[in-house]
Amino acid sequence: MNDFLSQAPLNLVQMNRRNDAGIERILGIRITAIGPDFICGEMPVDERTRQPFGILHGGASIVLAETLGSWASWLLAADQPGARVAGIEVSGSHLRAVRSGLVTAVARPLRLGRSLHFWEIDVRDEAGNLTCSARLTVNISAGRN
Repeated sequence: MNDFLSQAPLNLVQMNRRNDAGIERILGIRITAIGPDFICGEMPVDERTRQPFGILHGGASIVLAETLGSWASWLLAADQPGARVAGIEVSGSHLRAVRSGLVTAVARPLRLGRSLHFWEIDVRDEAGNLTCSARLTVNISAGRN
């Protein structure tokens, strides 16, 4: 894999400030690391992210997954003036219930094309157990001048 994320135009503090405006703020999602072929984030499992039966809501896991993959695609497209990224398909398999603590997710590219990026995002509990395996397709469109 190339060093696609090492060229990131924003640092973690700036990225997390941008996350403070939307659903990421509401769910407590934070970007925690960027490496040469991954982006990592975390989310608390608490009253904001649990479903009525006391376990992590699958939709919250999917929001975490899409957040990471979208950020990674945005970082990749940052050198293309006016380029825009948008998730066009997301799915996940929920494998293990989580009742409290933090979940951590890592997004890694499966394929990085010119106009489509495919991401695999694994969400794990504090013990390292895989709780959700998600896939995200992101469309990269050319900006308008």
